[in-house]
Amino acid sequence: MAVSMKNVDPAFQGVGQKVGMDIWRIEDFQPVPLPKSEYGKFYTGDSYIILKTTALKTGAYHYDVHFWLGKSTSQDEAGTAAIKTVELDAALGGRAVQYREVQGHETDMFLSYFKPCIIPVEGGVASGFKKVEAEKFEPRLYVCKGRRVVRVKEVPYSRSSLNHDDVFILDTEFKIYQFNGATSNIQERAKALEVVQYIKDTYHDGKCDVAVIDDGKLVAEADTGEFWSLFGGFAPIGKRVASDDEVGSEITTGKLYIIGEGALNPVDETPLTKGMLESNKCYVLDCGGEVFVWMGRITSLEERKAAGTATEEFLSSQKRPKHTLITRIIQGFETLAFRTNFDSWPLGGATVSEDGRGKVAAMLKQQGVNVKGLLKGGQTKEEIPPLFDTLGKLEMWRINGASKTAVASQDIGKFYSGDCYVVLYTYQGDRKDEYFLCCWFGRHSVKEEQAAASKISTQMANSLKGRPVQACIVEGKEPPEFVGLFQNFFQFKGGLSAGYKKKIQDDGLDDDTYSDSGVALFRVQGTGPHNSKAFQVDLDAESLNSSYCYILQNNASLFIWNGNSSTPQDHQLTVKMAEFLKSGTTPKIVKEGSESANFWNPLGGKKSHPNFRASKEPSKDARLFACSLTKGKLEVAEVFNFTQDDLLSEDVMILDTFTEVFAWVGQNTDSKIKQQAFDIAQKYIERAAALEGLPEDIPMYKVTEGNEPFFFTKYFANWDAVKAAVQGDSFQKRLNILLGRPVQTPEAPKRRTSVDGMDTGFLTKMSPSASRKQPLDSTGATQRAAAMAALSSTLNITSIGDVTRPAIKPIKVKLPSTDILDTLPLKKEVKEGSPGEVILSEPEEGDKVEVMTEDHNVNNDVERVEQSQNGDTVERASSGYISYERLKARSDNPAPGIDPKKRESYLSPEEFVKVFGMESKQFYILPKWKQEMQKRAFDLF
Repeated sequence: MAVSMKNVDPAFQGVGQKVGMDIWRIEDFQPVPLPKSEYGKFYTGDSYIILKTTALKTGAYHYDVHFWLGKSTSQDEAGTAAIKTVELDAALGGRAVQYREVQGHETDMFLSYFKPCIIPVEGGVASGFKKVEAEKFEPRLYVCKGRRVVRVKEVPYSRSSLNHDDVFILDTEFKIYQFNGATSNIQERAKALEVVQYIKDTYHDGKCDVAVIDDGKLVAEADTGEFWSLFGGFAPIGKRVASDDEVGSEITTGKLYIIGEGALNPVDETPLTKGMLESNKCYVLDCGGEVFVWMGRITSLEERKAAGTATEEFLSSQKRPKHTLITRIIQGFETLAFRTNFDSWPLGGATVSEDGRGKVAAMLKQQGVNVKGLLKGGQTKEEIPPLFDTLGKLEMWRINGASKTAVASQDIGKFYSGDCYVVLYTYQGDRKDEYFLCCWFGRHSVKEEQAAASKISTQMANSLKGRPVQACIVEGKEPPEFVGLFQNFFQFKGGLSAGYKKKIQDDGLDDDTYSDSGVALFRVQGTGPHNSKAFQVDLDAESLNSSYCYILQNNASLFIWNGNSSTPQDHQLTVKMAEFLKSGTTPKIVKEGSESANFWNPLGGKKSHPNFRASKEPSKDARLFACSLTKGKLEVAEVFNFTQDDLLSEDVMILDTFTEVFAWVGQNTDSKIKQQAFDIAQKYIERAAALEGLPEDIPMYKVTEGNEPFFFTKYFANWDAVKAAVQGDSFQKRLNILLGRPVQTPEAPKRRTSVDGMDTGFLTKMSPSASRKQPLDSTGATQRAAAMAALSSTLNITSIGDVTRPAIKPIKVKLPSTDILDTLPLKKEVKEGSPGEVILSEPEEGDKVEVMTEDHNVNNDVERVEQSQNGDTVERASSGYISYERLKARSDNPAPGIDPKKRESYLSPEEFVKVFGMESKQFYILPKWKQEMQKRAFDLF
């Protein structure tokens, strides 16, 4: 772009270098930065420019620029805002999408920046209006429209403004009333409550009453009587009459114009193609309700300003509504709404090359602009997802015809390409058992068995009252949360099901099903337990790749081939996979370049092979859509800057993370629509595949409200599990919260009790997240059981449920560590340098128990408390320190009697640091998955 920064307003120098929002108001035809305290307050007589800067997962910044025009702003100020917006884009390197926003007709994206709403204030600064400070509070009446974002408009304070179709808010000095029209929908009522809360907090300091009035319900309530008395008493209200502002322009097929000499000249060629757009020209695409201005990347700043002016004049000459949406786009950053009007437009979103990014950065640097943010875009650190714990129950079935056959426990994790499987994982959630139910489809499986797998999965989900998270997963697209369920994940060629066997027989094909006594080659890849898997490849030397490790099975023998570009972590993982493939067989390790004939012979001889790792697809930010099926046609509305509050109980929402697609189903969704959740998700995927290049075999989930898994909620900041579990429709939920009423939640599960009658549910109750992410190992569980047994026996505890009292007080109890106290259902105060003082829950005055603890590192040679089979507590001496060489899983001289899950705990402090490069205290505060990765790397897993 031929841009001179001297033509760019100084107010825009250096902007866009940090995530967030910047707002300027036009004053005396110049952009003046608005104080942060004024963000969200817009005057009807002013014009504003808003820059929204977001950081993409790729590390680059994304810019959206809006210029907002109040209903009373002058023509000159509106023109200034439009021109200055082009200058702001130039300062950002010509990468922003620019939107014209007219008061009362703002885009959903713009309104999402100022949730729950904006309420423009009469008056203005730059327009010459003066803000009038009211001496007396004047009641105001607002109408609220919108299910996703709320458009709030002040209407005359009169009964004639009310109607049966909309939701209204009457703001009086001491009380706020929400009037729900009889035919208004629940979603609009729920969203309007957010506006009520906003008005209460903003204009009443949170100190006023709130009342809800339902149209048509003339009950003898004080609130209803008060409301109608403010309008002079009750009287019938009329129907809504559409105003001129509500009459929108019909959406039409895009008509293209080229801008020349300040005029728009039609382009008569059809169909429209990307090749028609020349980089040195500007164009207008007229779609009726929305008009796009496309500016070539090498057009000048003055040409871009002129294009905007010509577009405004064109709409005026056509007598289009003043609120017609105008979106200005720079070449290379076209939006989906623009691209869909052209044939043969390459799939995927707009991108900018590293070469182009560098040129823009160099240009800005010459002007003294900080280009740190612009240069972002390198590869980001891999995001390790949270994994399921290992305490759950994992079950797996293979589909045979129309039925399922259980897979033996030793074969769980082995999948065949010609088969379909159903996998159920049951685990302890915060309040109840949770379920993860998956269908896995091999790429060569038959359609009949795919349908049977889906049907069986649905039947299983229904038998569990619809609570399970359901997933449909295609071979090769396994998500981390699925792979992470298995200690080992193997994918074999061929199939074992009746349907696959019949298919290859009917087609006259050779059966290449894997045999544990045959010859086969497997590639092993992954970086941790969340994505590590092995899959069978063609038995040919050309299948090798120097960046990976392979397992070659030759009848009874195994070879492990380590490519020259593979890592030690790859080597450790491959050894583990080989043990799972053929337990008890010692593999021969072969380094690339030192292979023998015995290795090459099964592969058809030595051949050249590649040396590269498969590149990862660039990560993108998740998007949320409200979706519905109307006569088989999918209707989609994007929810921008989404939060948990955007999930309304009457809706089906699609969360698209670009690696997975979730269909979220609200509690109060119509039963027929609930059954269509997977159909809705599938149609969304087909649409996104055609428009944006989304893979058609992307993993697909069905998630029900109140049963959201961690791999769904992680996309929502500050997810509130209690809020998600509240029962009722979206309006009633929000009303109860607003009024401080008790909310109904599902009953907590019955407590599990041991044979001694003691409550064991506290293990998850006290620290649910810890119990899920860092499951108790056998040693930890033993210590906790011992602690409870000691307290129970010594205190003569008969029930740990409501209130438990000790028979004798005070009593000293010896526990293995103060850390154990964190898991007990007791309140504690530990004084530094003194025994811990433990107080029972809800104690009477004086009910105390002194707990003498002996803190120790698990590596120290100290006494450990265990529990015998009859429940008595016993003590045994630890075995002391053991050398690293004897603790390794594949040691030539293994130490007997150790806990294989806690091998590292027997190391001396000095050797622990030598092996792990950190002290044990640092190691044990790491996430569980990191601990396991470290232990795997050093053969201690």
